[in-house]
Amino acid sequence: MRTLSLALLLIAATHTHAQPATTIVPKDAKLEKLFDAGVVLTEGCASALDGTIYFSDITFSHVSKDKRGFIEAGHIWKFDPTTKKTTIFRSPSGMSNGIKFDAEGNMIVAEGADFGGRRLIKTDMKTGKSYILAAEFEGRRFNSPNDITIDEKGRIYFSDPRYLGHEPIDQPVQAVYRIDPDGKVSRIITDAGKPNGVCVSPDQKTLYVVSNDNGIWAMERFPKDAPARKGLMALQAYDLAADGTAKFRKILVDYAPQDGPDGLCADKEGNLYVAVRDVTRPGIYVYSPEGKELAYIKTEVPTNVGFGRGAEASTLYITAGQSLYRIRLNKEGYQLPGR
Repeated sequence: MRTLSLALLLIAATHTHAQPATTIVPKDAKLEKLFDAGVVLTEGCASALDGTIYFSDITFSHVSKDKRGFIEAGHIWKFDPTTKKTTIFRSPSGMSNGIKFDAEGNMIVAEGADFGGRRLIKTDMKTGKSYILAAEFEGRRFNSPNDITIDEKGRIYFSDPRYLGHEPIDQPVQAVYRIDPDGKVSRIITDAGKPNGVCVSPDQKTLYVVSNDNGIWAMERFPKDAPARKGLMALQAYDLAADGTAKFRKILVDYAPQDGPDGLCADKEGNLYVAVRDVTRPGIYVYSPEGKELAYIKTEVPTNVGFGRGAEASTLYITAGQSLYRIRLNKEGYQLPGR
């Protein structure tokens, strides 16, 4: 296990009214590597009600072939903060990406394309049984469900872009959808660019949506030397109405011409912790709800973030590269109230 001092990695906010970085990230904070045995890309770290951390290991089919040509089928790992041991929870994973836990403690998983399920499933953590929440919209398969957030009324929101995979693209737009407690699926956002990370604010009034538009639908089949025009790279805020509909409010941060964010989460005060893939300054950017940078944690190019629970409520878990990291902060993460 390796620790990296953050003494040189903390950058105070560039805005004059932002709170100092040290009020969020302690001066003596250490970025601790917990796991580095991922196949291609770790993603979707989330804490179960008992504090166990679950995360995806996305095994891109064009990369993870053995000598006989067999493809690793995607995995979900679990990390025990008490024993510091990491073990396989589920394999195959349906090419799981984003993971969240609802108020009852069920695991909600976004399964992507590239030989994945292209659906959202719910796993009862007490029985182990899984249920398909949504696999189609208007009779057609989703593009590649990516990230998940849940509001306090039990409604599930998920993004549906496409970054890789040989499967047909059946939806006319890369969108954000909502699943109501009665199972109804609605397409609620169609103007977010290429939506990736999603996060409902603690006050339930804002739905944050990341656009990370690399300009490619199937990066595994795209020539490395061919030019591609990137689209919107931004952190966006949508007004979230009481009925679960969303309306664009503003772009909080525009990252062009660099790559933008991936996943994100919030603390109890509503500050955002965003995994930014800008190779010139990769890491976790902490923003106020208005988009002012409050702190910065340098990492390898990250994919997602999530807070722990209980004794780990102020611990931020980070997936990046093929690894899982954590760092202790001065803020507690926002979690859905239990039922």
